[in-house]
Amino acid sequence: MHSKIKTFILAGAVTCFTAALILNPQASLEASIRGVNIWWEVVFPSLLPFFIMSELLIGIGVVSFIGILLEPLMRPLFRVPGVGGFVWAMGMASGFPSGAKISARLRQNGQLTQTEAERLVSFTNSSNPLFIFGAVAVGFFNNPGLGILLAASHYISNFCVGLVMRFHGKDKIKEEPKVRPFSVIYAFQTLHSKRLEDKRPIGKLIGDAVVSSIQTLLMIGGFIILFSVINKMLQVIHITEFFASIIQYSLTLLHIPAQFSIPIFSGMFEITLGSQLTSQTENVSLLHQAMITSFILAFSGLSIQAQVASILAETDIRFRPYFFARFMQSFIAPLCTYVLWNPLYVNLHTFQQHEGDLPVSFPLSESWHTISIYGPVFTLVCLYVYVFLLLLKVRKQ
Repeated sequence: MHSKIKTFILAGAVTCFTAALILNPQASLEASIRGVNIWWEVVFPSLLPFFIMSELLIGIGVVSFIGILLEPLMRPLFRVPGVGGFVWAMGMASGFPSGAKISARLRQNGQLTQTEAERLVSFTNSSNPLFIFGAVAVGFFNNPGLGILLAASHYISNFCVGLVMRFHGKDKIKEEPKVRPFSVIYAFQTLHSKRLEDKRPIGKLIGDAVVSSIQTLLMIGGFIILFSVINKMLQVIHITEFFASIIQYSLTLLHIPAQFSIPIFSGMFEITLGSQLTSQTENVSLLHQAMITSFILAFSGLSIQAQVASILAETDIRFRPYFFARFMQSFIAPLCTYVLWNPLYVNLHTFQQHEGDLPVSFPLSESWHTISIYGPVFTLVCLYVYVFLLLLKVRKQ
């Protein structure tokens, strides 16, 4: 009976969504273009180098080398192998959904158990500094100083989630593996053996890394466009207003301005739109705007969560622990923003104004602007390379 109800709900939802697309083609087209622009200009060029390099580092054995060196740190803190330190660093540097992509790859290689991978995925998916500083702080709020507060809240809350998720699956593991002592010699030996295990020549290794990375980014682009259209359709058929009224009631109980209801609902689908709408909310304090933005960044939106779910579906890593971790972080992050408001924004902002050294431009904002200009050219060239490699592969078969 439960299965039949689920089928009926899914069929009804997809049918209604299709009807909305047919009745509102202009709105659908605008939303699709917006999603394509985000993927074309920013997501693809900013993520592709990290995806390719992570594939190469895993294939060559560098990740195993790093894992052995970081084992004494990662195992006691998060109860994951040392390779988790590499995943964590790459996830913070490149942003969503790199942590899930690399974790799934390590799980397929047998370097992580199912439980360890679920712990790792829960706290290694985060927004990158380029987006927080360049797009949100400078692009939306026109306030570079706010980026320090948002980034600190985001990464500290991620760290807290990792500490909590270390208890995930504890009852299923009879005995925890012992922490391997720090040994550079053993790390180099492992690096060499891992390199020998992979029989692919360097050209084949690079080609496979490019193809795999672009395939993942094509999937990510599809999700970005889909959820951009879904968000727009919900606005057109006034479902957004209905759920916004429910959120508005909850915000009133928490003594938070009700004007944030629509930005929060939009942010639950897509973080870029939610952050932008939050920055445009009028007659509210900047502290409240920062807290709501932290909430949106922490929850990461259903669009990114769907991307993560699709990546994890290729393995036995379950999505539920990751989803639980997002709820946890979405409560911790605004609290961190509130606690850090005075030391990381008010005091620093006052000091910078007093010294007269507040920068007119911000380096990460310039990087974001550069990516948005040259990103489409980079994307187009990489897609041509991808098609060329596929044709070579088909010809050899």
